[in-house]
Amino acid sequence: MSAVARTYPRWKTEQLEELVGLLKTHRAFIIGDLTGVPASHVQRLRKKLAKIAEVRVVKPKLFAIALEKVGIDPEAFKDVLTGQNIVFFTNENPFDVALKIHNIVTMDYYKPGEKTDKEIVIPEGNTGIPPGPMLSVFGKLKIQTKVQANVIHVAKDTVVAKPGDVVSPELSSILQKLGLALKEIRLRLKAAYDGVLIPGESLILNIDQYVELVKAAGLDALKIAVELALPEPEVLPLVLSKAVRQATALAVEAGYVTPETVELVLKAAESKAQALAYEVSRLAPELGIEVRVAQQQVQEAKPKKEEKPAEEEEKKKEEGVSEETLAEGLSALFG
Repeated sequence: MSAVARTYPRWKTEQLEELVGLLKTHRAFIIGDLTGVPASHVQRLRKKLAKIAEVRVVKPKLFAIALEKVGIDPEAFKDVLTGQNIVFFTNENPFDVALKIHNIVTMDYYKPGEKTDKEIVIPEGNTGIPPGPMLSVFGKLKIQTKVQANVIHVAKDTVVAKPGDVVSPELSSILQKLGLALKEIRLRLKAAYDGVLIPGESLILNIDQYVELVKAAGLDALKIAVELALPEPEVLPLVLSKAVRQATALAVEAGYVTPETVELVLKAAESKAQALAYEVSRLAPELGIEVRVAQQQVQEAKPKKEEKPAEEEEKKKEEGVSEETLAEGLSALFG
C-alpha cells in the first residue's frame, strides 16, 4: 500500500514561505495576543511601527512549522502560540520595540459586562443631554443632576465605578452619550525571541527605575573612587576636600593651633570643659569632695523694649549656670 503525500492549499504554502523568509531576515520577533483587540488598533500598530517592524497575523500551527524550518524549537512556544496571535518581526532591540507597542493606545467605550481597570468619574457640568428618560438613568447611577436651560447638568463630580467593577448597560449608555471613551486598548505581549525566549512580563522595562539604579550605581562608584583616591578629574576635588576635612578634624583633636583651626580648637576645648564641669558637679556629693564655683559677675544690661518677666528669669536660674560660670568654676577647682 503506497503512502499518499499530504498536500496543502497554495495560500498556506505561500504564507509559510513568507514566515520562513521573515524569520531568516530578522534578528528578533515579538508575539502579541489579539484576543479582544479591534481591527482599528491593529491598523494603528501597522502604521506606527512600519519603519521598524514587519507585522503579521499568524495561525499558531503554521508559525510553529515555520519556526521548526529555521531551526527554532517550537516546543518552547507551545504555551505562547494559542488563540489569536500577531507577530512583529524586527531587526531592532526587542525591548525598544516592545515598549513602543505598549505605548500605542486606542481609546474606546466600555461595553456592558466589561470590567473596568480604573476609577470612572462623571464630571460636573453641562452634559448637553435634554431632560427626559436619561434623568432616570442618571438617578439609577446616583448622579446628582439639575436641569438648566432645558439641559441636564451634573451637580458635582461623581465616582460611578471602581477598578474591577462590571459596567452596567446604564453606565455604558451614559459614557457614550457624554463622549467619555475611557477604555485603554493595548496589545498584550506574550513573548519575544532574540536568540533566547523572553517572557512577555519581562519585556516592558520601567525606564525611570533603571535610571535611578544607574544613578545609584554611579554614586557608589564615585564613593569608592574617592575612598581609593583615584587620580581622575571628577574624583580629585572630592578627594582633596575629604583630606582637608580629615586633617582639620585631626588638628582639632590634637589641639594643634593654626589660623585655620584656632576657633575650632577653642570651641572643642570649651565643650570638653563644660562636659567635665557637669560630671564633676554631678558626682561631687558621692565622692565626698567640695566643688567651689566662682561667683558670676553679672553686669546689668541696658533695658530693652520688652523686659523678660520675673518667672522667665527664675526658670533660667533653675535650668543651670551659664557657660561663663562653668569656666570660672573649672578655673577655681583646678587652680
